[in-house]
Amino acid sequence: MGAVLPTDDVLVAGLRAGDEETFACLLNGWSGSMLRLARSFVSTAASAEEVVQDTWLAVFQGIERFEGRSSLQTWIYRILVNIARKRGTREQRTVPWTSLDPGGGPTVDPSRFRGPDDLYPGGWRAFPAGWPSTEGEVLAHEVRATVAAAIDSLPIRQQVVLTLRDIDGHDAEDVCTLLDISMANQRVLLHRARAAVRGRLERYFSTSGVGT
Repeated sequence: MGAVLPTDDVLVAGLRAGDEETFACLLNGWSGSMLRLARSFVSTAASAEEVVQDTWLAVFQGIERFEGRSSLQTWIYRILVNIARKRGTREQRTVPWTSLDPGGGPTVDPSRFRGPDDLYPGGWRAFPAGWPSTEGEVLAHEVRATVAAAIDSLPIRQQVVLTLRDIDGHDAEDVCTLLDISMANQRVLLHRARAAVRGRLERYFSTSGVGT
């Protein structure tokens, strides 16, 4: 989803040079996921926007100290998380990231998955039906819009984990480190999010008549 960004060395050089095009490129590529990530720690959307602004300020002030031990995106997201956590503490946001979404029931009929005693517990009993290709421009746009709406409707923690894993490309260990959650917690949140998005797409394809 979205345009491919230049390599980290190009981005870092651009940030260090104060290049506006580089900054605009990063804003377009990462602003959505940064807002979601910030929102998971603070109490309002406006507060999340301020966290993102403070993060970029800290990035510009500290970019000379970036050593490349992690990806640029991971480095920036760690700055954001630190700022968001501090702000969330000041706002007395007390719900810990390690707790799952309250009331988060199954997003897909549990009977579609293998039981705990199965050789592959939690896996599909039968894979869902294949979806038609989205070669047509209109259809592809509709599918992207459906996916975006499905992600936006998820509980914020699921949004963040899905965005970090499947859109931004972070691995599971990196997500656990960023969010300070266990691997099991990350897996549950990701599974629920993916299942909800897939369910939304299944309903879209079954009601739109595409491929029939």
